[in-house]
Amino acid sequence: MAQPAAKPFAYVGLGSNLDDPAAQIRAALDAIGRIAGIRVLAVSSLYRSPPMGPPEQPEYCNAVCVVECGIAPSMLMSQLLEIERQAGRVRGGEHWGPRRIDLDLLHVEGVSSATAGLRLPHPGIAQRNFVLAPLAEIAPQLRIPGVGAVAELAARIPRDDLSMWPI
Repeated sequence: MAQPAAKPFAYVGLGSNLDDPAAQIRAALDAIGRIAGIRVLAVSSLYRSPPMGPPEQPEYCNAVCVVECGIAPSMLMSQLLEIERQAGRVRGGEHWGPRRIDLDLLHVEGVSSATAGLRLPHPGIAQRNFVLAPLAEIAPQLRIPGVGAVAELAARIPRDDLSMWPI
């Protein structure tokens, strides 16, 4: 009898800078774990980073999780957007402005996508220390096609403005 096909791993970036950001990250992780067909396998530490957008907003709390993905990447993205919506996020507002939760589908093993609703791997993955540091913590061996090895990318990116989120 044939073994069932292995489910691909998906990597999700999480960020928040409003309303107790660490609690927002934990709530989003709980919600991700409740998505049918998804199993959270690992979660990085929480990191503090300055905002990418307007500087007069609070610092961000960031993390990355890896999930076993038994659903289509487009469905996972749809579920992540629903988690954001339920947390009060309205997309289309201020670009890189403050938010309760921001969930980015960073990479899904074996999948590339360039549609309007889903770009994989995430186009900013190699330029963001608040993504690479937590990603390297939980998946240092990961190689992202067309981007490179996570451990090497993380080793090269400056981390001067990145620190651990206080517990």
